[in-house]
Amino acid sequence: MVNRDVIGAHYGTRDWLVQRVTAILMALYTLLLVGLLLATPNLDYESWQLIFKSQWMKLATLLFFAGLYWHAWIGVRNIFMDYIKSSSLRLAMHVFAIAWLTVCAAWSVQILWSV
Repeated sequence: MVNRDVIGAHYGTRDWLVQRVTAILMALYTLLLVGLLLATPNLDYESWQLIFKSQWMKLATLLFFAGLYWHAWIGVRNIFMDYIKSSSLRLAMHVFAIAWLTVCAAWSVQILWSV
């Protein structure tokens, strides 16, 4: 009988769970937003601004974007780890992806709180 000790980073299960939880979070937010848009008779700038003016909607949207960026990071990181064999290129792509997602997150906050 072979007795194997599993060693390593152990982030596979956590990342799998994060991907599922963030996907559910994004789906629920999408249903909420579609419901709000269907309940709004006139979709003009003022009604769109009114939807996102409330603090709870800003926080829900911020939570959606945080989940989206976390979900994207895990997916992109796994793709890079699986298909980019050069360590230096993979590191450069990781750094670029982190920088890009950070800029997108900051931009999301700026847009949400400018309404």
